[in-house]
Amino acid sequence: MSFLKSLFHKKEAVTSETAEGTYQEFWTWFQRHEKEFYKAIKKGDAIEKNFFDVLGPKLNEVKENTFWYLTGMTDDNTAELILTADGNLRNIPFVEDLVAAAPVIEKWKITALKQPSTSSTFGIKMNGYTFSEETMSFYADENPEMPDQIEITILHQEYTNENESEISHGAYLLLDNYLGELNCVTTIDHINFKNTKDAEKEIIPLEKLKDFLIWREKEFIEKYEGIRHNTLKDNYSSFNGTLKNGLPIIATINTDILEWNAKASHPWVAIAIFKFDGDSHNGMPNDKMYDLLNTLEDAIMLELKDSDGYINIGRETANATREIYFSCYDFRKPAKLFDRIQKENKEKISFDFEIYKDKYWQTYNKYL
Repeated sequence: MSFLKSLFHKKEAVTSETAEGTYQEFWTWFQRHEKEFYKAIKKGDAIEKNFFDVLGPKLNEVKENTFWYLTGMTDDNTAELILTADGNLRNIPFVEDLVAAAPVIEKWKITALKQPSTSSTFGIKMNGYTFSEETMSFYADENPEMPDQIEITILHQEYTNENESEISHGAYLLLDNYLGELNCVTTIDHINFKNTKDAEKEIIPLEKLKDFLIWREKEFIEKYEGIRHNTLKDNYSSFNGTLKNGLPIIATINTDILEWNAKASHPWVAIAIFKFDGDSHNGMPNDKMYDLLNTLEDAIMLELKDSDGYINIGRETANATREIYFSCYDFRKPAKLFDRIQKENKEKISFDFEIYKDKYWQTYNKYL
């Protein structure tokens, strides 16, 4: 790009339901203003005022605090708008869907997520440190007990225990732009950091990281693609205990699936988290709340089916909270489903969710 500018949205806006119609309304609005937006980007004239300050609130109307953005000229005649989730996994599906709904607009390129860099020399400067192929390198960390885990150590010439926060933040930002936003959050399971002089293995140039990850991902897909598990005949175990605060904890878990030897085929853990008033029932739901929780759980189960790659591991209730656990082959459908349930039931119950990668299902070790 001849220039690149970015700004994080920051203005309050009314949240509307995310749906196909809302996406189309946004792009209809965008087309009405695209010529003035294009002019601002082309001239580089007050882009924040003439583009970002107008775009941000409108994106917030589609879905609040979800879309971040960058813009620039890809060539002399084409402006690019990059919509990004800023590395937030649960927002990626909405960014992808909004861009997928975009019409063809002359002189515009609309892109979902930051794409891998095609530059042979790529780097950034942050907090007085340089992050580039000259200052960074890596090697792979291997764990015989977790052979499918993709763990690397990033080496930086100026890393110390004291500046770990600055170095790790800059390195993640560099990788986000170097590998591409989606690749960065989906292909690497864990990153360690060391000073280059403290390397414990043969050092590999950073420019080879893309090829390494492509090879590991190809190997992983060939091993696990299409694997599904039917839970119909699985056995479930009940667990009862007491928390440190003296309140009871109850769980029902599919203990058969925890012995499965293909866990990595469903590497994404999705947890639905419901909070309720349990003061009068030792942290447990009353009858009315119990019925609501079961109704919501049934609704989730109807959409997240094991045959489609979403395995219900079980549920746990304690301390005025119920958590429902799924291990999934992909993160997009649970993210969109949980977001919808959150909106539809916000007047009935407090609901939130977590989605993260856990190839070896260490989340459930407490039930083994």
